Amino acid sequence: MDDLIEDAQPGGNTPEFTVSEISGAVKRTLENTFGRVRVRGEVGRVFKARSGHLYFDIKDDRAVLASVTWRGQLSQLAQLPEEGMEVIATGRLTTFGSQSKYQLNVEELRPAGVGALMAMLEKRKKALEAEGLFATERKRALPFLPEVIGVVTSPSGAVIRDILHRLRDRFPRRVLVWPVAVQGKDCAPQVARAIEGFNALDPGGPVPRPDLLIVARGGGSIEDLWGFNEEAVARAAAASEIPLISAVGHETDTTLIDYVSDYRAPTPTAAAERAVPVRLDLLTWTDQQGARLVRAAGQAVSARRQRLGDVSRALPRPETLTFAARQRLDWLDTRLPSALRAAAAAKRAQLTQAAAVLRPATLRTRVAADRERLDRLAARLDPALARNRRQAESRFQTTAARLTPRPVQRTIRDQARRLADTAARGGTATRATLRQRTERLAAVERLRLTLGYEATLQRGYAVVRDDNNRVLTDKAAAQKATGMDIQFRDGHLTIGAARPSKKPKDTPPEQGSLL
Repeated sequence: MDDLIEDAQPGGNTPEFTVSEISGAVKRTLENTFGRVRVRGEVGRVFKARSGHLYFDIKDDRAVLASVTWRGQLSQLAQLPEEGMEVIATGRLTTFGSQSKYQLNVEELRPAGVGALMAMLEKRKKALEAEGLFATERKRALPFLPEVIGVVTSPSGAVIRDILHRLRDRFPRRVLVWPVAVQGKDCAPQVARAIEGFNALDPGGPVPRPDLLIVARGGGSIEDLWGFNEEAVARAAAASEIPLISAVGHETDTTLIDYVSDYRAPTPTAAAERAVPVRLDLLTWTDQQGARLVRAAGQAVSARRQRLGDVSRALPRPETLTFAARQRLDWLDTRLPSALRAAAAAKRAQLTQAAAVLRPATLRTRVAADRERLDRLAARLDPALARNRRQAESRFQTTAARLTPRPVQRTIRDQARRLADTAARGGTATRATLRQRTERLAAVERLRLTLGYEATLQRGYAVVRDDNNRVLTDKAAAQKATGMDIQFRDGHLTIGAARPSKKPKDTPPEQGSLL
């Protein structure tokens, strides 16, 4: 065997194993021999560790089998084990070497004896599931903060008090209670009618229509909760147009209404917690979002200020932008005199060439032709003027016949009204624009005051300058200065030599009196 360790003593041929090797060999032998098994027995001790793993015993009258279901496998169990329950467990046998014991890793668990009641429930559940009433996609989202909550439960039990108390602690809402029997033969029809009755209410009517329904009942046996397994209740919950929370029984109790409801709460108190948020949490979240908004705005302003500084440093000096244009202008200025002389010479040559072809006979011939053409046009001018005058008189008389003072007056009134409306709108727009510009100017002024160093002086800081009016920012520069001027928020304080005064601007001489 690979697990063998040869005996170092002379003459010894019995192999030695470490404890881990023995544990591993037993584990492999047990798992290879049995593999996946099914065990029938009664559930004994049940213990759920803080890690989420579930430990329990399966026993009969002569032996006990330790069993475990890991946290990731719990969701696959159709039925959680309870002490005293007769079950059939399916899983794999394995060992736990730290305690030298074997155990069953349970992967599936179901009751061993299904009675007539459970068989009827299972058949009804399969039928409703086949119709798609349990489908996840048909479940509606619950409202975040319903205005009115309808509760279907017994008015005399502790359930309604728990729900009201929890709603009052988290976020008070208006509650409508529809009293019903929560067990017995009257339970199913009353619960179904309550769900249908809430849905039949008209929005905005004298009785407000709830935004959310809670069907609640305390824990009990399967017989006590059987009313919520009736088909009528399940179909009424599935047909409800109002989102519905089922809170029937305790966390381990499951009924048909839990499968068709939009949300299943493990307890009535948990249903109230799911129905409304915590008001203080919402206020805290709102304050946090406001603080984040302020921080984000401040960071955005700082980033843009930094970006503006970076861009300004990358810009060239203003005088360098005109160097090329100034040099080109100087070059053109040197070429201008010679270009003017060349242009004048070219024009003089063109004039000489044109004057060379001019002759007096040519001019007399052209003048005679122009005079003849002018005489022909003059002979045609009088008839054309008379004809145009007659046509104009005809059009004038036609227009005058159609023209009356009334349309002209109406047009004048319409134009005057339009002018008044336009003037009013113009005045309103001008005032609005002036108001916006004034507000923008005030905002820019506030921003200037905020970003200036004078605002920093108001918070207790000061600016230190030397005799040359330079700002001192370190100790070495301050020690070299012969005098200092300290600017506070309310004035200046001079230490040592007097603060140099700024050179006054040149002022024009005062004009003398004319009298």
